[in-house]
Amino acid sequence: MSRSLDAGIERVVREGNCSGCGACTQLDAGLAMRLDAEGFSRPVRVAQSTASPDAAARFDGSCPGMVMRAVNPPGSTRHPTMGPVIQAWEAWATDDEQRFTGSSGGTLTALAAWLRSTGEAVSVVGAQAEPENPRRTVSVSIMSREEALAAAGSRYGPVSNAAHPNALSASCAVVGKPCESSALRALAGAGDAPLLLSFFCAGTPSQNATDELVEELGVRPGASLKSLWYRGHGWPGAFTVTTDDGQTATSSYDDSWGKHLGRAVQWRCRICPDGVGESSDVTAADLWTTDERGYPDFADGAGVSALIARTPRGLDLVRRAVAAGVITATPIDIDRLARIQPLQRQRRTTLAGRLAGIRLAGGRVPSFPGFGLTRLALTQLRESYRAAKSGYRRRLQWRQR
Repeated sequence: MSRSLDAGIERVVREGNCSGCGACTQLDAGLAMRLDAEGFSRPVRVAQSTASPDAAARFDGSCPGMVMRAVNPPGSTRHPTMGPVIQAWEAWATDDEQRFTGSSGGTLTALAAWLRSTGEAVSVVGAQAEPENPRRTVSVSIMSREEALAAAGSRYGPVSNAAHPNALSASCAVVGKPCESSALRALAGAGDAPLLLSFFCAGTPSQNATDELVEELGVRPGASLKSLWYRGHGWPGAFTVTTDDGQTATSSYDDSWGKHLGRAVQWRCRICPDGVGESSDVTAADLWTTDERGYPDFADGAGVSALIARTPRGLDLVRRAVAAGVITATPIDIDRLARIQPLQRQRRTTLAGRLAGIRLAGGRVPSFPGFGLTRLALTQLRESYRAAKSGYRRRLQWRQR
């Protein structure tokens, strides 16, 4: 059976459909996540298999490279591009330090710290810069307010939070990418899942892109770093690297993401139907100020989050956090958030076309039931046709690498 699990993993990686979430390592202790030559986190066999007889079937039903299912939690209303919604808010951390340190209002940082301080979560799985090498991002177990602050701020590099030993514990919480929330929700099945906190995601860039950006900013290769921030320390925050000898270099969020990191996103992320964290209990997003086209204004300011409660559990969490003074939140219409998220809207609306083009080029794609992709594509036929041509061309280019 372990050979069947290995074969399934090999197929997903070979076809470029691995998101690097790490959930497959929960099925076999002989697997671990490692960076490959392209700078992405991928499963590799490091020891003899411990897979159970049903491991291959569980993998097929949970790996985001095989299937990602839309969800419809009790009490939610399904928005065509924002997913299931019970309530949405404009929100930020009441603690000024958490708000400043976090990427967009510090709400997830505040919730993580509060969950630990109350003992509601035994630990909170998150991600932060590797202390010995801040160029890298590692999965951590957050046990205190101080550790929540250390893990604050977006990390636009590969990390596999679903591989953390606590990621399937019902007594823990997990802050993870949408694909990680989807995989963990599916692996938990009818059992008790951890509390799942997610965020809007535009994809995982290669680690190589971070390394190259650091060098372009004038930091010599191999120089010892004191810190590396992608965002945070203000909003939207700048890409900031500081060396041990005191050199500091920065790049604006618009430049660091738009001209460098965003162009190095892995293949699976380019065909993702869920950049909005549908499978989580609570999802956070930037609540940008936008221009007349709906594109963000990156002027510095105090961070503001959008929070979406997707499940009754998530609704209860946010309400109690507000009552406890942990976050400040005002209800908003979900359409307000949809209007200022053109990337997420466009990606989902035209994805059926892109997937069709990939299939025509001989590529395999995951199954995405429940997202209504065909229906959405029919509302933008011209754009979907263009997406199909782009998917066909990009798939051929990908195969020729």
